Amino acid sequence: MERPYVIINCAMSVDGKIALKTRKQTKISSLEDFKRVHILRESVDAILVGIGTVISDDPDLLPKEKYLGRKPKKIPIRIILDAKCRVPRNARVLDGRAPTIVFTSKECPLKNAKVIKVSEIKKGILDLKEVLKELYNRGVKTLLVEGGGNVIWEFVHRRLFDEIYVYVGSVIIGGHDAPTMAEGEGAETYEEIIKLKLIDVKRLGDGVLLHYRRMEGE
Repeated sequence: MERPYVIINCAMSVDGKIALKTRKQTKISSLEDFKRVHILRESVDAILVGIGTVISDDPDLLPKEKYLGRKPKKIPIRIILDAKCRVPRNARVLDGRAPTIVFTSKECPLKNAKVIKVSEIKKGILDLKEVLKELYNRGVKTLLVEGGGNVIWEFVHRRLFDEIYVYVGSVIIGGHDAPTMAEGEGAETYEEIIKLKLIDVKRLGDGVLLHYRRMEGE
């Protein structure tokens, strides 16, 4: 299947959490990592998040001048996975500052967004192969996936990714309810575990950046 080159990026605490137990985003990355992420954002054709991230964090998904130290060279398309059309009408991803595509399984009348209906493979989970094929056909050759945990799990366990960047910040969040990098159903056996190839480890500010690729044959 022809699809975009998929890069997953996230920041997590030492204990593997990506947000507070309320599911609200909190500062984990260092300034150096923020700069890296915004350089990465302007290098891709599109940035994808799930509806949970839009509702809890209201991101604009744009590369920012304050981190780049200059105006962005490129503004990527913003992609939202929203099976039930729950995007708030005042969400920043609908602010018109960049093209936005919302993938859904039902009618979804939104201003400032292109809405594309795709299949659900099971309740609340959109068919990612269909999403990626549609994006590829629309000229998206590189895609950055920024979360949340359920979306990342769907990409990794379906082997629809190429690289993963994980920044481990020097903080501990704790709590049973705080979300992790990859949630979803999880692996039940060793054979179901997603194996990665470690490419690089780099100290970045007061944290560590881990760079992985998908293992050959996975």
